[in-house]
Amino acid sequence: MVTVHNFSYGLLNPLLGYAVSCLGAFLGLRCITRARAYAGFASGRWLCLAAVAVGATGIWTMHFIAMLGYTISGQVISYNVPVTIASMLIAIAVVGVGLFIVGFGNGGLRPLVTGGVIVGVGVASMHYLGMSAMIMPDSVHYNMPLFILSVVIAIVAGTVALWIGTWVRSTGATVGASLIMGVAVTGMHYTGMAAMHVSMGSMSGMSGSTAASFLVPLLVGITIVTFAVTLVISLSPTEDEIHEDARLRDRIATEFSASKPVGQQSRPAPRAPHLQAPQQPQSQQPWQHLQAPQQQPPQPQAPQQPRTPQLPLPTRRPPQCPWI
Repeated sequence: MVTVHNFSYGLLNPLLGYAVSCLGAFLGLRCITRARAYAGFASGRWLCLAAVAVGATGIWTMHFIAMLGYTISGQVISYNVPVTIASMLIAIAVVGVGLFIVGFGNGGLRPLVTGGVIVGVGVASMHYLGMSAMIMPDSVHYNMPLFILSVVIAIVAGTVALWIGTWVRSTGATVGASLIMGVAVTGMHYTGMAAMHVSMGSMSGMSGSTAASFLVPLLVGITIVTFAVTLVISLSPTEDEIHEDARLRDRIATEFSASKPVGQQSRPAPRAPHLQAPQQPQSQQPWQHLQAPQQQPPQPQAPQQPRTPQLPLPTRRPPQCPWI
């Protein structure tokens, strides 16, 4: 019989994994609140960021932090690198699909249940795929009732997480919802670990990387990504601020249009002058007698000859009579 230890370092791994899961859930919910305030591409961008926060930090990182506390007496556990990375991508993808179904759906129970089932089954697949990435010389089998219970917990947790994302707004409510989501993710993980039984067997020998050489650097990288997501959220406006800015812009636009003078609001564009073609003169026009006479061009005059001065003719006075 093989002796396994789920808590090799005491409560360090469970508590640290729970804290990281709550942090990822909190960041994801804050991204979802901002996605609700936008539409189209901007909303999808925030949903993608929420999928990274919840899938990579809240679920996958918690899973492998807890796996670091899982040991087998007298054996060294190594991990298959491609399978481990594939499990992380699956977690991000299924959370993103669920968020897009609910975020771009028309509301109601059907999109919520559909997204919750996809997220739950995907998270359970990520969990068991990550456990299958462990390389050891023993064989692994599962307790079927506990296996089914872990899948049910994952589906319920995924549905509740999507439902919380539709109404949570304040920071306090987000913190409370994150604590609940952290309990669900951690409970699902340890339920699945309890379903796994290891017995002596002949597992095919494969080469892998140890936790110190692969998982720890990968967790450090995800921590940096988590810090970047936190920085983006802290620098972005909240949902209430986004709505307030939109109302302020509408108010400014309305007041600006109302303050314009009436002439500037509906001033028609200037028309081009309309030129009429000249009309041909008619023989008889009814208003021809009222028209001004047309001026004729001046005719050239012949040069005048200089006049000779006329001398007065001599007059003959009659002889005067002496008795006059």
